[in-house]
Amino acid sequence: MAGNSKRKGAIRKDGSKKGQTVGSGGNRRRGLEARGATPKAVDRTYHAAHKKAKANAKAVAGQRSAQRRKEEGPEYVVGRNPVVECLRAGIPATALYVMTTISADDRVREAIALAGDMGIAILEAGKLELDRFTANGLHQGLALQVPEYKYTHPDDLLADALAAPNPPLLVALDNITDPRNLGAVIRSVAAFGGHGVLIPQRRSASVTAVAWRTSAGAAARLPVAQAPNLTRTLVDWAKAGCQIVGLDAGGDVTLDDYDGTGPVVVVVGSEGKGLSRLVRETCDSVLSVPMAGDVESLNASVAAGVVLAEFARQRRVAGV
Repeated sequence: MAGNSKRKGAIRKDGSKKGQTVGSGGNRRRGLEARGATPKAVDRTYHAAHKKAKANAKAVAGQRSAQRRKEEGPEYVVGRNPVVECLRAGIPATALYVMTTISADDRVREAIALAGDMGIAILEAGKLELDRFTANGLHQGLALQVPEYKYTHPDDLLADALAAPNPPLLVALDNITDPRNLGAVIRSVAAFGGHGVLIPQRRSASVTAVAWRTSAGAAARLPVAQAPNLTRTLVDWAKAGCQIVGLDAGGDVTLDDYDGTGPVVVVVGSEGKGLSRLVRETCDSVLSVPMAGDVESLNASVAAGVVLAEFARQRRVAGV
């Protein structure tokens, strides 16, 4: 009897029999099972890190959108000194924006006077509108709208140089990504009688508002061409009779020994990367600039200016 009682249920002290015990249905066991790795803070929608990451992503998207608008439309030179410098240099512009609540000083008055003399539209704008022209809002109440630069085709640039009365003197830029260097090179080429500048279409500085300003207006007078493939264009120019001369501190010939009176294309690389391998292999000569002291290299625009000045001197002496 005792064995049957144990199988069918325990007997209470008062002699009555217990009923069936209700189990947990496995809930306790499942509750003890591992639930996997804890999600990262940025993946938990209720966490502050998630909200911060979402806000940052939105800000980056806004910056990319602004950059696309900038690339597709006109550019703006902002700040009182930069605007006045551009207007003095005669940089082509389509509009001068003046903040409605601006406190006018000599620079503001000069900017307005220069814009009026050049026939540039003078428009009033609110602070929020001017803030959209610059990422940091440091416009000082002035913004100059500069139209998108119109590049020359490389074939047309070479054809015009060959048709000029003096032998072609061209500069090609390789690995130059700073628009200030580009503007300075354009200025030097114009100053020393060069015929134009060639830049790659990708991974290169372009003629932006910064380059306009650095060129001191020379970009309005000197043609700049974009090459879809810089190496291929240099090969074509070599076939047309130009000597391709790269600049590098470890060159095989020095500036003192090179004759720059003939048709020549000076290829300038960046101070850090120098000439790319394919471009270097395309060069007929690699030229170095003699220097005194412990200076290892020159800034790209400075090196270009030194070489162009020497070639201009040689051409004056030779009468070409």
